[in-house]
Amino acid sequence: MYGEISATDESLKMVADSVRDFAEKHIRPHVMEWDESQEFPVELFHKLGEQGFMGVLVPEEYGGSGLGYQEYISVIEEVAKVDSSIGLSVAAHNSLCTGHILQFGNEEQKKKYLPKLASGQWIGAWGLTEANTGSDAGRMQCVAEKDGDYYVINGTKNWITHGISGNVAVVIVRTGELLDSHGMSAFIIERGTPGFGAGKKENKLGMRASETAELVFDNCRIHKSQLLGKEGDGFIQAMKILDGGRISIAALSLGIAKGSYEASVKYAKQREQFGKPIAKFQAIAFKLADMATKIEAAELLTRQAAFLKNNHKKVTTESAMAKYYASEICVEIATDAIQIHGGYGYTKEFPVEKFFRDSKLCTIGEGTSEIQKLVISRNILKD
Repeated sequence: MYGEISATDESLKMVADSVRDFAEKHIRPHVMEWDESQEFPVELFHKLGEQGFMGVLVPEEYGGSGLGYQEYISVIEEVAKVDSSIGLSVAAHNSLCTGHILQFGNEEQKKKYLPKLASGQWIGAWGLTEANTGSDAGRMQCVAEKDGDYYVINGTKNWITHGISGNVAVVIVRTGELLDSHGMSAFIIERGTPGFGAGKKENKLGMRASETAELVFDNCRIHKSQLLGKEGDGFIQAMKILDGGRISIAALSLGIAKGSYEASVKYAKQREQFGKPIAKFQAIAFKLADMATKIEAAELLTRQAAFLKNNHKKVTTESAMAKYYASEICVEIATDAIQIHGGYGYTKEFPVEKFFRDSKLCTIGEGTSEIQKLVISRNILKD
């Protein structure tokens, strides 16, 4: 089965090796520095763009790498094994903002924005969530009112990755009635547009080098040419974008899980108690066996979803399953990694402490585990 759902071993290895080398050179030396200061390293993302990692799925005609979802998983996973907060930002840029324009933009919009985003020259943000409407997006209060050839937007978006540093944002706002799935529309809004600003930056438990902030709209006038697709299509578009986004979070979860596991294997072989390495004790060996098995299952689910996405098949259930399972086992594995490391795992001198803090977001972002179960159960009970 694995052979059927993966890209060629050679292409995946080339991508993984390239990302791994980049991460070791440009990310690992700064991981804790960025984490402690909550610095969002903008220059790093320009470098990531130069390597083709900011436009993985974008066709070459628009300046991207022209790769598929299998390679994309490997990119996110390898970055996340070193610093999951950087992995989160790479995922959000690729699958949300850039992905939305790629999937639903017209030719003029694609030619204008995709080369800048794929090259890393511009960083992208994507706004759906509001302070009081997380999972309940149908009740959003950020509104766009038509005024001739323009829309006037008022309101805020919360928990937005790159909310301050993003050069352009794709934002879903209400253009119709509350609770109407065709009452929301998506717009491309550039930083510097009058009435568009950034608000509070969140002080987070984990993923601290990935910037999370408010987007604020105060009589922000947007020309109708910035509308993505048709008026009223925004929510439907967003749900399709999240299908791909959930593969991103599954890949991010895999990276954290593998990073935690690899650190635990290394530590268990080196740390001695009662005259032998702790890996020789069944309690530790069995923990490692459980970790390895969960990772294998999560990767198969994730790569199966990628296979369906690459082949333009319906992927809603499979991406929800991959995101749900991978994110939950990611937390379990990060927790077990702390336990294997004992007291050392609770310190910032070992990487598992950060993996532990970062892991929890994976069960929340781009749809909580509860929402994934809702999506899965609705689809399996349809008939």
